Amino acid sequence: MTRSSSRKAPSPPVRCDMAEKALIAMSGGVDSGVAAYLTKQLGYDCIGCTMKLFENSDAAVTDSGKTCCTLDDAEDARAVAYRLGMPHYVFNFKEGFRREVIDKFVRCYQRGETPNPCIDCNRTMKFAGLLARAQELHCAKIVTGHYARIEETPEGFLLKKAADTSKDQSYVLYMLTQAQLAQILFPLGNLKKTQVREIAEEQGFVNAHKRESQDICFVPDGDYARVIEANTGICPEPGEFVDTAGNVIGQHRGIIHYTVGQRRGLGISIGKSAYVVAIDPVRNRVVIGNNADLFSDTVRVRDVNWIAGKPPAASVRCSAKIRYRHPEQPAVLRFLDETTAELKFETPQRAVTAGQAAVFYDGDVVLGGGTITA
Repeated sequence: MTRSSSRKAPSPPVRCDMAEKALIAMSGGVDSGVAAYLTKQLGYDCIGCTMKLFENSDAAVTDSGKTCCTLDDAEDARAVAYRLGMPHYVFNFKEGFRREVIDKFVRCYQRGETPNPCIDCNRTMKFAGLLARAQELHCAKIVTGHYARIEETPEGFLLKKAADTSKDQSYVLYMLTQAQLAQILFPLGNLKKTQVREIAEEQGFVNAHKRESQDICFVPDGDYARVIEANTGICPEPGEFVDTAGNVIGQHRGIIHYTVGQRRGLGISIGKSAYVVAIDPVRNRVVIGNNADLFSDTVRVRDVNWIAGKPPAASVRCSAKIRYRHPEQPAVLRFLDETTAELKFETPQRAVTAGQAAVFYDGDVVLGGGTITA
């Protein structure tokens, strides 16, 4: 499916002339600070908020400087809000974040999947949770510093990639619905990161040169297994490494230590490069194979959100990503029911991983996405 290339370029966000309220999600980083500034420039009556999502004990760290969502982050957000003359609140979302994000993250690893908790956080905290708070505060919009664009058309709202493709975050926003898109602003969608920092410098923001966090917020050092153990109190059970024929070739440390496509840190030697090609949580086995064993052209996707609303009855030609940094690849999408679909790629893709998101695109428009299933 290819949309017409004659569509006019998207318009910038419409200026608000009625002094509507907007709730700005402010993490303490430069992006959300500039998003707040730009929303003020559009004429909205802005309220800043920072979400308190977890305690350091949830992340199994003791040094608060190694994770986000710290007191310093909240203070940076408050300082920017104060400079902009807007109130700032801290919302306690810890209970919901533990239930909807951390606990789900743990369960996914325990059943041999590799989750993307940032997507779950966006779905349940940044959008569903904040939209509920916005309604309580009589705010017409919520605003975040995501690099993506929203375009209103006669047929509804489109979620589109950011103008700066190197910063595009549309992949982690595929779950948004028409009702939500109508209430969201992404002021950074047409800007490059360098422009965002320039605006922050011009406005004298304390976070103008703040370093970006590249880690999962509650796994700041990348040690997923340690966080899982800390949150369950259970040490993973060792099990068998097997080859693709089912022959036992070694012992693993517990399936939570492995993900499909992994080569390093396996602790096994078979005389050639070895890769995790599958994880069997039922028999507590990790399947080891060659690089060639990692390729597949068919992907089953569950819990699909089709942004336009009702999914199409016919097959759809699109491009798709199976990981955040994965280049889009041409595919045919076929719905099996309202929320389950199958992707058939033109060429086999490497390390299709259960728990990750498959996101569907038509050019720069996000059609939807869902969770890859084993």
